[in-house]
Amino acid sequence: MRSFPCSTTLTARKTLNISIITPVLNEEQQIVSFLEAMAGLSVHEHILVDGGSTDRTRQLIERYPVRLLGAAPGRGGQQNAGAATATGDSLLFLHCDSRLPGDFQYYVNKVLQRPHVAAGAFKLRIDHPGPGYRVIEKGVNLRSRLLSLPYGDQAIFMKKAVFQEIGGFPDQPILEEIPLLRRLRRHGKIALAPVSVTTSARRWQQLGILRTTLINQLMLAGMLAGVSTRRLAKFYYRDPLAGG
Repeated sequence: MRSFPCSTTLTARKTLNISIITPVLNEEQQIVSFLEAMAGLSVHEHILVDGGSTDRTRQLIERYPVRLLGAAPGRGGQQNAGAATATGDSLLFLHCDSRLPGDFQYYVNKVLQRPHVAAGAFKLRIDHPGPGYRVIEKGVNLRSRLLSLPYGDQAIFMKKAVFQEIGGFPDQPILEEIPLLRRLRRHGKIALAPVSVTTSARRWQQLGILRTTLINQLMLAGMLAGVSTRRLAKFYYRDPLAGG
């Protein structure tokens, strides 16, 4: 197993410049609140990659001091496009459903400068007071810690050199982080920061906690069993448990 030592051996506490990359597609309902939250953070650069929105997403983004790119739809490809133009030492992939903690830079630096760590992610907190959401959080954080399997809404991050070494995200329509994490684990640990990103409860609210959780587990199980991700994507986006 190859591990990636800190590139700043003699200055181990050097602060890494972090490029934040966010894929978007038809997000006009929440893009403003997301960018307003980001405006309160100090970041090296924020790159948003639009996958061909047909609503007002692009126009709304253009009001903010961020970089806006275009790419073919598909979260993996969009994130690869953003990473290709990033100028930071490290990359953080942030979904617009999620909000970073104010001190995220401290924890990214702390995690990535640990020996034998290839990448990191944050714990998950869901923006809803219901007790069912606390159960989901505990399950997600336990899975992330024990299996080194954080999902994309946990803001996965790594040094840019590592991302380039493993070849970036795969070209697949769903669960694009799973092959990425598999490659990362060959190079080192995937560490979990001790603080949380806060993600929206909107999908759980739309479909219900049990149905959303079951769908997510079916997608993961299907992929691990070798089902085509294109087939899984069709199954996922038509909400299979709703019927029809």
